[in-house]
Amino acid sequence: MLSISIRLRKMSKKFQKFSFFLRPKHALLLIFFIATTFLPWWGNHHINWDLSNSEEFKKVLAETGWIAPLIYISILIISVVISHIPALPLVMAAGMLWNPILATIYSVIGGFLGGLLAYFLGRNLGRKILKKLTGKVFYFSQNKGEVYLGFLIFITRLIPLFSFDLISYASGLAGISLPIYSCSTLAGMIPPTFFLTYMGSSLALNAQQKLEIIAFLVICTFVLMRLINRYNFLGLKDIIRIE
Repeated sequence: MLSISIRLRKMSKKFQKFSFFLRPKHALLLIFFIATTFLPWWGNHHINWDLSNSEEFKKVLAETGWIAPLIYISILIISVVISHIPALPLVMAAGMLWNPILATIYSVIGGFLGGLLAYFLGRNLGRKILKKLTGKVFYFSQNKGEVYLGFLIFITRLIPLFSFDLISYASGLAGISLPIYSCSTLAGMIPPTFFLTYMGSSLALNAQQKLEIIAFLVICTFVLMRLINRYNFLGLKDIIRIE
């Protein structure tokens, strides 16, 4: 019995060493570290990859074989944290390479993990550091409560009114609860992600038609921004402040 007790204690100590990485924020930081370490090495073998070109990015991914989903998800995670990487052509490239369902699953995993990482960074880093990283900082007022903020997060994910990463950072800064943030983000990002992957997978759409759809989305976003500025749509001007 004594020997069993000693073994259990040793196993418990070993488990405690790894329990640090089982916490959500620590696990996400580890994922981000692995992604940012692995991708430069991978990029050295694909010097000509262009993240802004869906066709070229699709070809590069196709050459990597079974590891393509991991590379794609890693790039999406980084694209959320580092807003200079455009996510739209990446998601469309996924639709070209895989079927819309599979591409949506990979895209949601990457975008959601990236959003969680940005959320935890916002929660643990100060405003000054975040402003240096992103150039802007969003502030959420909690005057109307967390549930209403969760609804607004859902809307901004469903309709890309604001930058994905800035909303994630702002949610962490405001101390919005993780369940509300996670559910709002996940529910809001699935429909537009599926739409983009479907658009990418549709071979019937030529370059001009895709450009017209993108232009339509940009116009819709512009109109919504005008509604917010002029009529305070959904009370966003009272809740979101940009610095």
